[in-house]
Amino acid sequence: MSKKKVLFVTQEMKPFTALSEISEIVRDLAQSTQEAGMEVRILMPRFGTINERRHRLHEVVRLSGMNIIVDDDDYPLIIKVASLPGARMQVYFLDNEEFFKRKFIFEDAKGQVFEDNQERMIFFCKGVVETVKKFGWPPDIVHCHGWMTSLLPVYLKRAYETEPLFKNSKIIYSTYDSGVQNSFDNEFIEKAQINNLEEEDLMSFQKNGKVNLLDGAMEFSDSIITSTNSENSNGTAKGKNGKMSEFEFADTSELVEKYISLYNELLED
Repeated sequence: MSKKKVLFVTQEMKPFTALSEISEIVRDLAQSTQEAGMEVRILMPRFGTINERRHRLHEVVRLSGMNIIVDDDDYPLIIKVASLPGARMQVYFLDNEEFFKRKFIFEDAKGQVFEDNQERMIFFCKGVVETVKKFGWPPDIVHCHGWMTSLLPVYLKRAYETEPLFKNSKIIYSTYDSGVQNSFDNEFIEKAQINNLEEEDLMSFQKNGKVNLLDGAMEFSDSIITSTNSENSNGTAKGKNGKMSEFEFADTSELVEKYISLYNELLED
């Protein structure tokens, strides 16, 4: 029997980036998932804050060379890879000089959010889909972490619904506190279109005339996780069919255990 495949798509992960609790959760979860007998791959942006020499990143030529269209402009997609320290798994980095070379992640030196964060997000999500297609690797579970991955559920469930690689994929979206979407403008819906995806397919990303990434991700995910590794906090898992379960956790290790239980539950459906 072949191993179940879990794809982690995240905006950050230790030791490469450590902006929020996402970095620690994804780091521990990825290794624990592999130790549970599943095959794991990880995709994340190659932000300019990541030291390529220290972390031994190198380009994967066979995966690079694609162009990703954002707002009618073509942007080269470069794929780099590094081994995760302390674990026998690789992390793939999506790179583009225009979007990721800068030495700050989502805000500039003065704390102002980058005006092109929405374009950076669209580039990343489109790039993830094309990279997995190049892998030729059909994930059983796609676990998205953070606002930067919010478009993946609709891309996989609508724009690529006939793609054999994603036909049986279960999508989990983990949301964390972020105010970045407040800087998105009314052109986001138009810019986010891909393939035959129309504006109507993306209307769930709007609420009261503003962009709402959580609502959009919820519409097309099989499960939504709201989580934090703060002591005595709650995590809520809400299925697309309205089924909701709640769990409490005191540390990251307990949260990771809950995630893996959820994976097994989804894989049995």
